[in-house]
This record gives sequence, C-alpha cells and structure tokens, in this order.
Amino acid sequence: MKNPALLPLLLSLLALRAFAADAPAAKEPPVEWVDPATGHRVVRLSREPGSASLYFHQNAYSPDGRKLVMTTPHGVSTINLATREIESVVEGRVNVIVVGRRSGDVYYSKRVDKNGASEQWIYATNLDTKATREIGRVPRGGVSSLNADETLMLGQYSEGGDPRPAGERGASGSSAGQPAAAGASPTFQAAYKANWPDGTPMSYADAKDLALHNRLMEIRQGPPQVIFTFDTRTGAVKEVHKEREWLGHLQFSPTDPGQIMFCHEGTWHEVDRVWLIRTDGTGLQNIHRRTMNMEIAGHEFFSADGKTVWYDLQTPRGEDFWLGGYEIATGRRTWYHLQRDEWSVHFNVSPDGTLFAGDGGDEQMVAHAKDGEWIYLFRPERIPDVAGVSNPNAGSLINPGVFKSERLVKMLDHEYRLEPNVSFSPDMKWIIFRSNMHGATHVYAVEIAKAR
Repeated sequence: MKNPALLPLLLSLLALRAFAADAPAAKEPPVEWVDPATGHRVVRLSREPGSASLYFHQNAYSPDGRKLVMTTPHGVSTINLATREIESVVEGRVNVIVVGRRSGDVYYSKRVDKNGASEQWIYATNLDTKATREIGRVPRGGVSSLNADETLMLGQYSEGGDPRPAGERGASGSSAGQPAAAGASPTFQAAYKANWPDGTPMSYADAKDLALHNRLMEIRQGPPQVIFTFDTRTGAVKEVHKEREWLGHLQFSPTDPGQIMFCHEGTWHEVDRVWLIRTDGTGLQNIHRRTMNMEIAGHEFFSADGKTVWYDLQTPRGEDFWLGGYEIATGRRTWYHLQRDEWSVHFNVSPDGTLFAGDGGDEQMVAHAKDGEWIYLFRPERIPDVAGVSNPNAGSLINPGVFKSERLVKMLDHEYRLEPNVSFSPDMKWIIFRSNMHGATHVYAVEIAKAR
C-alpha cells in the first residue's frame, strides 16, 4: 500500500462491510394474520414503511368506496380496498386535507416558490385520472377541511402570526385536526416531558396537559385567532369567527355545506371545547356545558349523515367514560357508557350509524387503563324504560345507553404516541387504522366479521 496511514481506515471499512453482510435484515411485517387473542383477520394494506392512514375525521375514501387514501414517505397513494393494489397519486411533500365527497379528488396544500416567495397553495388531484387542479393561494394561516359541495374550504390563522417555530406548528398534540403530512412523520404528537416541583417526571399525559395549558395562556394574551372560509372557485377569503381562544379541530359537516364545527383547544377541563357555527357567522353554539369540576369533552366528530356530533365525554376526567352525542336539529342528547379499559384515543361511527369503533389507549393516557391496548368494535344499546313507562319529560333528558365491546386487534406492541385513528370502510366490513406494532408505521385493516 502506497499510503500506510490508510490501512486502519481500510480495515475498519472491511469490518463494517462484513458486519453488514452478516447482520440480519429487518423483518418484514406480516401481510395477513388472524389475531390469536380475538379471532379477527388483520391485513397490512401498505407496503412501504412510514405509510399512514389519515386523521380519524378526515374523509379518506373515494365516493364509490373503492379506494382509500394514505400518505407515504414520498407522497400520496391510494389503496384499492378490493384488490389491495397501491397506486401513487401525488409525488412530494404535501399536507393532505380531505378527499372530496363529490369529485373524488384529494385536496392538499403545499409550499410553492412563486412571485419570489414561498407561498401556500391548494391543489386537487383526481384519484383515478391523476388530473390536477390548482385551487388557489392561501394568503395566511392553514386550511384543514372542505365542505360537502366542495365550494368552500375552512382554515384558521392568528392575526399576529404564529410565533412558534415552523416545525412546531400544527403539532399541538391535542389532535387539532391538522392535515396529514405526506413525506413526513405520520404522527403529530410531540415528545412531551416535564417534571413535578420535587423533580419527579410527569407522566406523558400530565406533561402534555401542562404544555397545552401554557400554550393556551400564550394565545389568550396574544392577538385574536380567526376562522375563515376559502372559496374554491374564486379564492376569496371570508372571516367567519374571531376570538382570543386557541381555535382548532376545524370540520365541515359531511352533508350540510354551511355547517362548521370547531373547538377551543387546550386542557379540556379548563375550556368549553365543542362549538358549532354557520359559514355566515350565525348560530354560534357551545354544544356541551360541564356540570361538575374536571368534566371533559372533546375529540368531536360528525356522524356520516351530518345530523349528530359525537364526542369523548368523561364525568369526571379519568373516572367515568361516555361517548356523548348531540343531535343538531333537535338538541337531543344520547350518552353511551363504556368501561375504563374501553376508552379510546379516538372513536368513530359507521356509515349507517349502527356501530362504533375505538382505537384504545395505553396506561400513560387519561384513562390509565390496565388493559386498554386494543382496536375495539362497539355495539350501542339504549337503556329502555322500565315496564315501558316513560318519564313525562323523557324527551328533554339525556337518552342513556351502553357500549357492548368486542376486541378486534391486540395492540400491546403499538406505541400510542402514534394515534391509530380508526375509521370504517364504506362497506362496513373493515376497520382501517395505522400502527407501528411491527416497528415502522403501516396502514392496517381488521375484518369486523370473525375469521373463526
């Protein structure tokens, strides 16, 4: 060797190469199996590690129910639910907003260098033809929902701008309903850490709540937060609502183009969380008022027919668990009771409203469940009047019921800082979720009917 000084480096490289050759390859997650604890068939729909299904209330299905949208490390793809064929739709880093219920286009935002600056633009790409439309530029803030007739999008901004670093925006950890990022980490949960005054570490849930409280106090002392609509035809921006609260979880009704739902973000026990408002700014209404200290409500979502708002309800927090329902037209309330281990990070409802699902939670979360790491199916049962005799004012009272649960997937190996975000397939045969149970994040489906 002409240069003996290179010999140690060469030997090191050869040793590293030999180690790499001998090292076992990363184990490929199974494509399909029957969960031995539940008897239900589970299928891995995605093939590329880092793929993820959308947030639980974002519509991810084509109008005909054939295709499911997911994000991948390189963009946005669809999964044919009948054949499991995967097809790339959008390449590059984008924020998926929703699949249009009429057009079948996936709407997303991305940063574009135009006019000498980095600007946020909205695009829509058809899931079948891949034809892409430029919807328009968002002047400020972000857009996170689309109405039923695809004429308006819904967004939020701060009048004073967002002082947080760009990497922290949309990462509140309070499930603010931010669009799913393609080409990025499929979880928007932060690694919350904090200590008690005596120096002992807080649980993940407590550290998260402290961070949310601190952020809420900053916002209440800062400039107003604004909810706006963005016209998909003209690009016109219209202010809908403004206040000094942390506004988030913006959702349009799946059926009523003029109905908006939003929330006051922050620690749930110190805010009035769930609100309705019309696109013209009328009809502002808080749909749940607590009656006890530490009562909490949140993670709200519309039923598929848009008639009911459902939400996680705890009376009080961490002790007694319900899924609360509010019928928009009548104000009628229905509460379904569930057990501690059945509490879930997010719930969802089937297209026909007859079944519910939950994605469970680990012991670090608000329910402190001892055995809560499951994907659940819930069958609701109303509590009947005794002997058929009704209270004279029963119609104005809460209509109670219970959830009869069935465990579908054991999630003991899942790290719950990644939210599974369950949703029902349009044909109601499968529940779709994302999981890191085998290491990398993938999209999975569990069959509602038992395999055996």
